[in-house]
Amino acid sequence: MNERAIPVSIPLVDLGLQRDRIAAEVEEGFARVLAKTAFIGGPDVTAFEEEFAAFTGTAHCVGVANGTDAIELALRAAGIRDGDHVALPANTFVATAEAAVRAGAVPVPVDVDPAHLLIDADEFAHVASRCRAVLPVHLFGQLAPMNAIRAVAAQHDVIVIEDAAQCQGATQNGTGMGGFGVAAATSFYPGKNLGAFGDAGAVVTQDEEIAHKLRLLANHGSDKKYSHPVLGFNSRLDTLQAVVLRAKLKQLAAWNKERSAAADLYAELLADVSEVRLPGVADGNEHVWHLYVVRVRNRDMVLKHLNDNGVGAGIHYPTPVHHTGAFAKYGRPEGYPVAEQAADEILSLPLYPGITREQQERVAAVLKEAVAAHV
Repeated sequence: MNERAIPVSIPLVDLGLQRDRIAAEVEEGFARVLAKTAFIGGPDVTAFEEEFAAFTGTAHCVGVANGTDAIELALRAAGIRDGDHVALPANTFVATAEAAVRAGAVPVPVDVDPAHLLIDADEFAHVASRCRAVLPVHLFGQLAPMNAIRAVAAQHDVIVIEDAAQCQGATQNGTGMGGFGVAAATSFYPGKNLGAFGDAGAVVTQDEEIAHKLRLLANHGSDKKYSHPVLGFNSRLDTLQAVVLRAKLKQLAAWNKERSAAADLYAELLADVSEVRLPGVADGNEHVWHLYVVRVRNRDMVLKHLNDNGVGAGIHYPTPVHHTGAFAKYGRPEGYPVAEQAADEILSLPLYPGITREQQERVAAVLKEAVAAHV
């Protein structure tokens, strides 16, 4: 009796490849920090902040504990107060809305465009008059339509704060994160394009006053020991994570090119599969492919077929913000049809620096099998 061979597993993300490339530098950096016993703040944190600000083309970078804190603190530093309305896309990770509520604001979900699943500027225009701020999310590796968003925001005196957790290195018409809003919040969660070995985040800004407020807020409201002019939080970038991020930042541009090459290969391998809707790049955007998100009918059956055959595909995100229990009360009665349909169709394929052509060919082959059987 012939038994079918168990296929080699292809993970959705393989962080081991990145770890191996920076292992020696990180080991040296950890030894340096341990020798000095400088575990909070110190030269590595300062150096990373300076290096990341330079990478993004911004004047200031303030490291914080995680990406959710980064959004909340950016909102607070920009003057968002209890009861202020903050627009954000219905298609995003829940942390975007979570941070707004933690800052005392009322999240206002906005539908997304059908082509790229980014916040729709026309939809934002319908609610802008009652909003104090907008959180456009640079999703999957490319920037939201910032010129259109800023034009609407300017008409209604709305503060623009970018959620830039998934776009490290991406640009729009040559400008990167932090170049469009008063600040941009980012996450260094391990799976991000620039990921730490644990939780970490940052806010970048061109505004010196906002940077100063961020530093106060992130450090117990203190600018010097035992002085607390404002109510703050404990949200500092860990020194050991700064060591990791400094090492990875040197590789980020090259890793983003590897991601882009992998995205191009998927587009080539899947070009003739009409049942699979491939992702596109919005005009003016340089995409860094944090995720490679396709769309298929009968998604859950296709996903199961992939997973059963050793392909670690996933979903980002299966539930729109307004359909979660925590944020259901903020949705509108008529819903958000584009985001809701997308939530039933989106499928993330394995993509990371170091993924091989053989692995991608296997992913494409199994995906073709899956849609042939289930779509």
